[in-house]
Amino acid sequence: MNNSLWPLLLTIGGGVIYHLSSKSVPKTLDPLLAIIAAYLTALVACLSALLLFPVRDSVADSVRGINWAVPGIGIGAAAIEFGFLLSYRAGWQLNVTSIIVTVAVAVVLIPVGFAFLKERLSGWNVLGIVFCLVGLVLISRR
Repeated sequence: MNNSLWPLLLTIGGGVIYHLSSKSVPKTLDPLLAIIAAYLTALVACLSALLLFPVRDSVADSVRGINWAVPGIGIGAAAIEFGFLLSYRAGWQLNVTSIIVTVAVAVVLIPVGFAFLKERLSGWNVLGIVFCLVGLVLISRR
């Protein structure tokens, strides 16, 4: 398999499992406790994955490489988890919620990419963004 394709397939598969699972969490379970249990499961899964994908450098060298971005991922992931659980409990549909969130995040990241990462957009990119915005308006109507 193409080395650049498998990470996308892994992400898509994980996203499907994630959303089906998030939508199925019992409403009687406190959402923060659900997230804690999910992260404990993720910890076990990641520790197990180290058997297949061992640390390239020493663990100490890897730990020294941790910067602000790593806790940022954790905070962002927790906010995403909590937000999706609350969205599903509020009645948002499984088949549109992730699309709304993904497009909205992408649109917010456009100026961030310009300002901080010196990224640029082609005409095709801009056209695609316009279609995404139109789609976001259409799909958001309940």
